[in-house]
Amino acid sequence: MIEAGTKAPGFSLPDQDGNEVSLADFAGRKLVLAFYPLDFSPVCTDQLSLYQEVLAEIDSRGASLVGISVDSSYCHRAFREQLGLRMPLLADFNPKGEVSRAYGAWIDQVDHGNRSLVLIDEGEVKWAYASPSPLEIPGANLIFDALAG
Repeated sequence: MIEAGTKAPGFSLPDQDGNEVSLADFAGRKLVLAFYPLDFSPVCTDQLSLYQEVLAEIDSRGASLVGISVDSSYCHRAFREQLGLRMPLLADFNPKGEVSRAYGAWIDQVDHGNRSLVLIDEGEVKWAYASPSPLEIPGANLIFDALAG
């Protein structure tokens, strides 16, 4: 997992609508990257639904949250619509997992991202967390603790 104090790796990934979203788009604002394995899996559905419930509070603390997985933009759009999600979902699709790997949020054995959270501010990683298992959801309390710290 990427360590606090590290310069955040730049990225440019398509969102659920095919629009390119880059790290630079969040300049001047804190950014929480929420890496997750796959759209439509039961645990991922719970994870993103939880973050949707607290999205307004994250925003009120001066931060944005985006989800990142290896699914395509088309899959992200359907997943987002089904769950009523408002946060952007970025497709780390091609090359598969490139951004997830750059942030240390990748599990080679299963060939997809791990459930991980990364807080970036002013281009620097301020905090990062990797779940010990892809079945364990990083709670919203971790995000709020990181934003307060």
